[in-house]
Amino acid sequence: MTNPAITTFRGFPATAAYVWSPFACKLEARLRFAGLAYKVDQGAPPKGPRGKIPYIALSKDSDSAPEMVSDTSMISEKLVDAGLAEDLNAKLTPVEKAQDAAVRALLEEKLYFYQTYERWEQNYYPMRDKALAALPLPVKFLVGQLGYRKMSSALYGQGTGRLTASEITKFKTEVWDHINALLTASSRKRGSGAPDGMFFVLGGSKPTEADTSLFGFVASGLVCDAAPETRRIIRSLPTVMDYADKIHRHFFPDYEHWDDDDGKGEK
Repeated sequence: MTNPAITTFRGFPATAAYVWSPFACKLEARLRFAGLAYKVDQGAPPKGPRGKIPYIALSKDSDSAPEMVSDTSMISEKLVDAGLAEDLNAKLTPVEKAQDAAVRALLEEKLYFYQTYERWEQNYYPMRDKALAALPLPVKFLVGQLGYRKMSSALYGQGTGRLTASEITKFKTEVWDHINALLTASSRKRGSGAPDGMFFVLGGSKPTEADTSLFGFVASGLVCDAAPETRRIIRSLPTVMDYADKIHRHFFPDYEHWDDDDGKGEK
């Protein structure tokens, strides 16, 4: 496959800035770690092959119809299988692969639900207005209420919705403390050969799949106005901020920095 065309659908208007979705930011990190050029577009969950954001349209060449691929992990596998991207975890030992999977699970299967609670339960109006910005007001109100009920039901069924707000804050803070501990250890050993003084979560000289997820959660957390508590937690951890800043400056120099616009990031 040569000269592929990749369009990433992020659920937000196409701009040179990070969006509020941690998985959309994760996907862009994966593409940039692979050195792949791509375009961004808004898209919408109903248009994706699995009914969720993000997803990509992948064309082999200008004459072929695009293949729609969803789920960030499956997109990464698709890129590797197609020979478009290097397997980021290929050189890891079995133990390191387990550690990589554990970091991703901590973020994607635990922290994600705590942050969803913060966004949809505690900061509903800014979340609704941003996520549904393209809809006219009457429709936005209706769809917002339906979305809220769906999220609340999902969170209750998953378990996060059965916790108190203070318990969720405690658990959310613990996750970021765990991440900070890992990055602090990695920053001290800094894998030899890492450019621009970068360090990665497993301590190697190159990013792994865990870094795509971690950077996605950090970047989206810093720009999301519907997650002020998450933003405060991240900003209180200098090593996490240093980690993200170095990745931003090396891989995303064309993107608006989260410290622009008084730290609010996405406009």
